[in-house]
Amino acid sequence: MNPYQLSTSSQSILNTLAQAENHPLTRGLLKGVEKEGLRVTPEGSLAQTPHHKGLGSALTHPQITTDFSESLLEFITPPTHLNQHTLDDLTNLHRYSYTHLNNELVWPMSMPGKLPEDDAIPVALYGSSNRAKMKTIYREGLGLRYGRTMQTVAGLHYNFSLPRSFWAFLHQHELGAQPLETFITEKYFHLIRNFRRYYWLLIYLFGASPAVDSSFVKGRKHNLTPLSDNTLGLPFATSLRMGDLGYQSNAQSALFICYNTLDTYIKTLNKAIKSPYSDYANLETAHAKQLNTSLLQIENEFYSPIRPKRTAHSGETALTALCKRGVEYLEVRCLDLDPFEPAGISRNTLRFLDTFLMYCLFLPSPKCDKQEFTNTAQNQSSVVTHGRKPGLTLVDKQGKQRPLAQWANELLEAMQPIAQLFDKAAHQDNSYSGALNLAQTRVAHPSTVPSAQIMQHINNGLSHVEFGLQQARAHKAFFGQNPLTPSLAQRYSDIATESLQLQQNEEAEPQVPFAQYLEAYYQQYDDCTESV
Repeated sequence: MNPYQLSTSSQSILNTLAQAENHPLTRGLLKGVEKEGLRVTPEGSLAQTPHHKGLGSALTHPQITTDFSESLLEFITPPTHLNQHTLDDLTNLHRYSYTHLNNELVWPMSMPGKLPEDDAIPVALYGSSNRAKMKTIYREGLGLRYGRTMQTVAGLHYNFSLPRSFWAFLHQHELGAQPLETFITEKYFHLIRNFRRYYWLLIYLFGASPAVDSSFVKGRKHNLTPLSDNTLGLPFATSLRMGDLGYQSNAQSALFICYNTLDTYIKTLNKAIKSPYSDYANLETAHAKQLNTSLLQIENEFYSPIRPKRTAHSGETALTALCKRGVEYLEVRCLDLDPFEPAGISRNTLRFLDTFLMYCLFLPSPKCDKQEFTNTAQNQSSVVTHGRKPGLTLVDKQGKQRPLAQWANELLEAMQPIAQLFDKAAHQDNSYSGALNLAQTRVAHPSTVPSAQIMQHINNGLSHVEFGLQQARAHKAFFGQNPLTPSLAQRYSDIATESLQLQQNEEAEPQVPFAQYLEAYYQQYDDCTESV
């Protein structure tokens, strides 16, 4: 018997959701993507040019901004019910951006191409307002703490939320006694705990960073082996981005963030933001500052594969928004860019993510302790570095070693009722079951996962940079084949122009001294702690 099959009660709920009158509850699922991509020269080196004015203001543009570096673009799609709309929005943002990038390319991979010395990587600039200064100083702090090189790693974040009508249905079905808002937040944390237990499966299926350019590890300790010209990696790696070389931190390794309730989550994160960390006390230089000397400058510095989110008001911290209004949506953060897809992600990946997340919601989700937290981190590390290794085992909830392939197949089999629900209720086809079948094929044939396909190109003689350039040029040609319609191009241009004006307006407003602004910002963390 499959221990990961949904319970009889969960299956009963799915059967009810599959009835025609309840289809809108599932169709109402909202999704969006935040996709990062480095600007590079035609030779694959990091672009040193500023954020292009034709793209608007990185501070105020709703869809085109920058992440850590001035060279690291970030495209944001608005929430939508349809996968095709998400992909269309991503595609159009690339098309518009390429009309302003001159001869530069958008790097298609999570691990960067050729990098300069660490201090030559430009930190993102946002203007002269207090809000803009805070964003830049936060990034300077990241560079001081972890090195700017690590911050050039790019990813794709998937935002996911279920409609209020769905939650009202589930609340009634489960005879929930607490207020609906409290129920919704508890259920999102229920989902998060299961996600963290099983997201190693996403790393295996969609990891696409098994190798790096040698410039990425210059002067750093690592266990990578030479693969081809200036290329290092591991033979069975899936996503080095999610390992020690990427979004990981020795300082954070012992940090236990508790996802059992909203209160425990807020308290443990707040403690890290308010606790001084001696190693960060003397990092500031004449050219770079940091917001504080605590273990975390702000909550976003904690590198988690998934975050509970609530849209924050102007000047409001992310934790304050959560504290006051509960969880609104989830942000999945463990996805590599798919270099075989011009938009960085495929329809089947979007379908699988919906299926996986809904499965995590309907599966029992006991509270997590530190031992399970440690096991989860161990499983992540194993799949990151050796995910395609034949016979690889992981640690299950009983603390026993379990073959990855067997465990993956049990999870995928147990997800079938969820995929069938989406097929029937949302799309009237077999597309979600097809995405699940593709995942099962990838488990049965590890050579078909993206990381293995990339390694095949490298083993055939291409370097990491040569493969990345090959894909980047092909993507640029793809975007150029069907340029934006004049009306859509004008709309993007108008948004860019308006964003520049909004930045000017913000900078023209009276600004309190920055230290006072920062003090008021951090006061919110104290207020939040007192209220939970």
